[in-house]
Amino acid sequence: MKSTPYPSFSILLVDDEPAWLKSFSLTLKSRAGINNVLICQDSREVMGLLDRGGVGLVLLDLTMPHISGETLLQQIAESHPEIMTIIVSGMNQLDTAVRCMKLGAFDYIVKTDEEDRLVGGAMRAIRMLELHNEFRAMSDRMISRELKHPEAFADIVTSDRGMHDLFNYVEAVSPSHQPLLITGESGVGKELIARAVHALSGCQGPLVAVNVAGLDDTVFADTLFGHVRGAYTGADQARLGMIEQAGNGTLFLDEIGDLSIASQVKLLRLLQEGEYFQLGSDRPKRMNARIVVATHRDLAAKEAAGTFRRDLYYRLCTHRIQIPPLRERTADIPLLLDYFLEQAAESLGKKKPTPPKELAQILATYSFPGNVRELRGMVYNAVSLHKERILSMDSFLKAIGRSRVEQPLPALHENPFHSFERLPTFAEAAELLVEAAVSRANGVQAIAARLLGISAPALNKRLKQRK
Repeated sequence: MKSTPYPSFSILLVDDEPAWLKSFSLTLKSRAGINNVLICQDSREVMGLLDRGGVGLVLLDLTMPHISGETLLQQIAESHPEIMTIIVSGMNQLDTAVRCMKLGAFDYIVKTDEEDRLVGGAMRAIRMLELHNEFRAMSDRMISRELKHPEAFADIVTSDRGMHDLFNYVEAVSPSHQPLLITGESGVGKELIARAVHALSGCQGPLVAVNVAGLDDTVFADTLFGHVRGAYTGADQARLGMIEQAGNGTLFLDEIGDLSIASQVKLLRLLQEGEYFQLGSDRPKRMNARIVVATHRDLAAKEAAGTFRRDLYYRLCTHRIQIPPLRERTADIPLLLDYFLEQAAESLGKKKPTPPKELAQILATYSFPGNVRELRGMVYNAVSLHKERILSMDSFLKAIGRSRVEQPLPALHENPFHSFERLPTFAEAAELLVEAAVSRANGVQAIAARLLGISAPALNKRLKQRK
């Protein structure tokens, strides 16, 4: 499997010592998964390499023949201010470090420092550059409101402006290597967004989805990390975890809000270190997959209640997508109705039925606690029962429950006119009944007609006469 370049921009290592260049490039790859590295031994070639483009970060030695690192630092700051520079020196000199920082260096690292310090400095710079790039990309997309890859959202049927703004955000953050959190009620389509993120990410491995709800800590670890043979009783064969199966692709963890605290600790360490251990093994493995998580839970409330770790919550919130419920985008109901009717008819081997004109209006009065998934289920059920040319509304009305729009009538012994000083005429009483029915039906004439026990055309005629 071809390794996905990480980060998306190149990192240029500049030093006149070839042994250090080789050693540090291998350290970046093994410790942080950084494989998009260029090396340069001759300081005179640096500016030419940068002029070609594609470099986002330079790790620059101070003491070199021909052109010093300090001089190069000034030239980079003047000619390529968008490129971040880290000084890597053999000497720990405070005055030199201060001077380099004033010239625009992002960090000053001493070669004799521990590997964690060297790799950590590079990772901080990479994260900062990724955030800068993502912010610029989001700004451009929000201004233009044009999608570069609308095909990635082909399975998400919507005309809602808020959803299209969300698509712009997805396009901007998908190439990032940082975790992404998708929130929204059950049935809104979180996995569809995760698939769009994967399609736009450039990741060359598969999308591997895992629902972690109900997994205890041991099963969670075994599912994600896998185990070696003999790791525990019954482990007769080694098993690859989902992280390894995802490879250079995307690992999608659904229902992350249901994880136990112990499992949250394991996930946090995975995100922080980028490494994991198979059960029964003491050899670390590198994670190359992008992590995308989703939940219908309110993680902020869980964090405040102490049932979700604060450090994990903030790490997952680097990029966050909140999908609105269907009741907040009712204009999508006619589109989704038509889409699911076509899908259901095809899967059931039937001709696509024609829905009554008032069906979409009736559905718009329903809150859809199950969101798009619930609407899909309604449509498939109706099509499976369908026999005539016009689709029956009976199964829809049964599903949404007419009690949601119909209030119980007063008991027969209760007189609704007892507070009237003057009894209304029959015509006036009819007008009051029509007004009450239309009000209770939220303006949907088909429902109001059913409340009154008359046909929709008869009600429509009466309403026209009133105007």
